[in-house]
Amino acid sequence: MPKEKARKHNLSAVPDLAKDIPESEDLLDVSEVCNLCFGAGIQIVPGQGARPCECRMRDAQNRSIDRARLPKRYFKCHFHNYKPTNPSQERAFGFAMRLAMEYPAVEQGLLLMGPVGVGKTHLAVSILKGLTERGISCMFYEFGSLLKEIQGSYNTATQSSELRVLAPVFLADVLVLDELGASKPTEWVRDTMNHIINTRYNDRRVTVFTTNYLDERRTDREETLEDRVGTRLRSRLFEMCKTVSIAGDDFRKTFDRNRPVKQA
Repeated sequence: MPKEKARKHNLSAVPDLAKDIPESEDLLDVSEVCNLCFGAGIQIVPGQGARPCECRMRDAQNRSIDRARLPKRYFKCHFHNYKPTNPSQERAFGFAMRLAMEYPAVEQGLLLMGPVGVGKTHLAVSILKGLTERGISCMFYEFGSLLKEIQGSYNTATQSSELRVLAPVFLADVLVLDELGASKPTEWVRDTMNHIINTRYNDRRVTVFTTNYLDERRTDREETLEDRVGTRLRSRLFEMCKTVSIAGDDFRKTFDRNRPVKQA
């Protein structure tokens, strides 16, 4: 092949057509266009007229979940797939469902306490999901992760500040604070816990807590929730929340039992 023709087929000489395509929010991905409204956002219902399309309501719910900072691991948690296995779990399910249905006409949040794997976080997330579907501002934080974000805000190289981290925690209508007491109870940790919880208490905002620590010791070496958060804060939680103890076996152990064994 002559050199001139070879140069015509050189890939480096092919223009990058993508650079010439204007960026626009109006350009739709055909594969993502709703088959009910075809991207218009309005669904025509025979005999009933027009209404906002289901896709817009679903997108709004997804944005609310994103703003709530819910980890992907819990995306599928909801009331409809929580399976109580004993009376304490049925009781906890009832309290959680009632809070989600009756909010904002509630006086207290919930403190869900019990050993690992009994569904505390599942129920807390179910409350969050139910409320965000109603357009209520919610926030989810694992307590240890929140402390790390606050500590990270003290680094001058970061673009965040303590106020910027804490503002959504203070202002959310309903806050789910998972794994309360899990972090080592240093003076700074307790001061931070008091700051967060007292602010929400004074603003009369509902908070849902989960914790693996109980109010009574089962062994001499076991710590209580009061040991982890302090007497003053535990007293405040009694007023802020309905304490609900959940018992049962660790459901995560069933994952291993139900997993097929690979042959060597």
